Amino acid sequence: MKTDDNQISFRTTIIVRLLIAIALFLLLANTGGQFLRFLVGEDNPYLRKLILLVHFDHEGNLPTYFSVLLLLLIAALLALIAELNRKHMHPHVSKWMTLSGGFLYIAFDEAFQIHEKLIWPFQRLIGEDNLGIFYFAWVIPAIFIVIMLGLFFLKFLLYLSVTERNRFLLAAALYLGGAIGMELIGGRHVELYGEENWGYSTITTLEESLEMAGLIFFIWALLKYCEAHYSSVQFHFKA
Repeated sequence: MKTDDNQISFRTTIIVRLLIAIALFLLLANTGGQFLRFLVGEDNPYLRKLILLVHFDHEGNLPTYFSVLLLLLIAALLALIAELNRKHMHPHVSKWMTLSGGFLYIAFDEAFQIHEKLIWPFQRLIGEDNLGIFYFAWVIPAIFIVIMLGLFFLKFLLYLSVTERNRFLLAAALYLGGAIGMELIGGRHVELYGEENWGYSTITTLEESLEMAGLIFFIWALLKYCEAHYSSVQFHFKA
């Protein structure tokens, strides 16, 4: 960030590199923790706490807080873009605000794992045996919602330039590939082999890594959008 009098500018490259560095650190810490978990064991309570602190498949720890931070940053950028587009009388302001609200909800869900509360009701609905890839049954309503949202935002996506649209779609593919795609694979694995094994640990690591990659890439894409359309943004504070 560079300051000059009452102007504030952000360097996209620095911000994104910092986020990538944090994500890589968490990935290495998680991987090291899983090696300790399966090779050394978790008998030592202090070691167990340290492993859980960076475990990608555990909640209320550093990876969770980082993901929530990424989601909140995206929500803020989307809200800023919506406001700038409103001032310049650009179309689809409501779509930008809807996206902002959606990511705000996803951040809340990430922090409190609301979607996991849907697993058991949907398992009972479709039967609790031989669920295969739908073992984590929350993915069933999630897939339906993603399809509906895709149709809802289709006109908005077509309005964007080809470069911007491709960036947004790639970010979505990375995030959904982790959040839903790897969850489908993980569900099948858990039903067959359980959770306490290297295989499931690898799947959850890939899942969270793809989610973080998708979120960071989307942040980069939003910042590049701001660079292209609003090279200078000034904030005025009044007493």
